[in-house]
Amino acid sequence: MDTILCLDIGSGTQDVLYYKRGMVVENCPKFILPSPAVMVAEEIERHTKRGNNVFLHGKNMGGGFSRALRGHLQAGFRAAATPAAALAVSDDPDRVADMGVEICEICPSGYVPIYLADFDPGYWKAFLAAGGLGYPDMILACVQDHGYHPGESNRRGRFKLWERFLTESGGDMSGLVFSHPPREMTRLQTLAESIGGGMVSDTGPAAVLGAFFDPDKEEQAQEEGACVINVGNSHVIAFLVYGHRVWGIYEHHTGLVDKDKLREHLENFRSGRLKNEDILADKGHGCFTRDLPREADGFPHTFVLGPRRSLLYGPDIEYPCPGGDMMLAGCFGLLKGYFQFRDKNNG
Repeated sequence: MDTILCLDIGSGTQDVLYYKRGMVVENCPKFILPSPAVMVAEEIERHTKRGNNVFLHGKNMGGGFSRALRGHLQAGFRAAATPAAALAVSDDPDRVADMGVEICEICPSGYVPIYLADFDPGYWKAFLAAGGLGYPDMILACVQDHGYHPGESNRRGRFKLWERFLTESGGDMSGLVFSHPPREMTRLQTLAESIGGGMVSDTGPAAVLGAFFDPDKEEQAQEEGACVINVGNSHVIAFLVYGHRVWGIYEHHTGLVDKDKLREHLENFRSGRLKNEDILADKGHGCFTRDLPREADGFPHTFVLGPRRSLLYGPDIEYPCPGGDMMLAGCFGLLKGYFQFRDKNNG
């Protein structure tokens, strides 16, 4: 593959790397753009101001526009959505209907259509062409996917996927990117279909993998052990890594921790003393560790990434900057994960 478009699609921005084989990676084109959810929210708000009813159509995507949709309905205007587009609001159609959104296949008369998608090929063909860049040979992309877990809370259901990763694959890091996402990860399944067969990942592990785009950081983690933390705008996720494998995963909501609580959680996490039920009771996603290897000796290295990394500033912490740009950690993680997956399956 000569060119690979890597997309880290968040709630506020989509961070973009246009990777060209043979080019010094620091010279590859990079972009920080508004996320698709932000663009949809702005479009809904424009039509609210104009007094137009809106019809959502397209595909499942990130639901970061939901506040704008509620504001539109509260202002007295109407909204409708196709069954596929309604999944972006909630996997439960009854919840969508309870909001006041009509679910229908065809745009009602007098409504303005708004297209939903995490990835729109037409947008990217036009955007790249404007910059003199050809359409890529492959696309890699990540989004945060809580998954669909009927009868169970999304935060608990999401963490069960991490538990399954640790127990069934033994924490093999090549399993953090998917050619075929788990069936529960409905948003990732739609994204994989939209990008045309490239690999996908959740944003949390993609950022963690990005730390290992730096060979020195990867060697330290593999030979001595490391706790790798991505402090995102919405979620904190931490991995205990040693010898090419993940030994523990911790996930919480960023808005529910301060620097003291987070440091305490991570100290107990890296020693295997943090209890899953305590994180659940604190409204986090959870914590799960396998039997920790003695050789890792408390996972002495600490690597921190993410836009809220200031929660963990300190002299005992390292701040990886993969490819010279921390904001693109997820993109470089996608590349790292893809190369690992390719090498494993070609080996």
